[in-house]
Amino acid sequence: MKKIVITLSLLVMVGLASCKEDATSKINNSNVEVAQQRDEAAKKLPVMSFEKVEHDFGTIVQNTPQETTFKFTNTGDAPLIITDAKSTCGCTVPERPTGPVAPGESGELVVKFNGSGSNAVTKVVTVTANTEKGTEQLRIKAFVTPIDGAPVGPLKKS
Repeated sequence: MKKIVITLSLLVMVGLASCKEDATSKINNSNVEVAQQRDEAAKKLPVMSFEKVEHDFGTIVQNTPQETTFKFTNTGDAPLIITDAKSTCGCTVPERPTGPVAPGESGELVVKFNGSGSNAVTKVVTVTANTEKGTEQLRIKAFVTPIDGAPVGPLKKS
């Protein structure tokens, strides 16, 4: 039994040693260069740099439409593509650029607020893009007073 195991072991070792070829001879250098270029390109990402990420409309009268513009620059190394921009409610409507924004170029995202609500109102706009984080958040806020000028909130007792 020992002789059979030893013989089979020697045959396997001889077989493996005879099949061994120089692995470096099988490498195609043009494929390596293409893979390196692909990996370098994958590291390049766009970066959205906003001038401001929050806008305060101050005190406004209820149902008075408001609008602000969030300006940004692509400070990254690849074209920026904004795929979506949405708000936490239907009273706030963001309008995003439709085409790509090249590195170094600027763009604008317009946010319209219909002035609904009462007292302190804060809305978040989520921008989805091909950045490393994937999303950016912008905020708008306002203090909304009633149309008829009635006081908002609890009344003080004398």
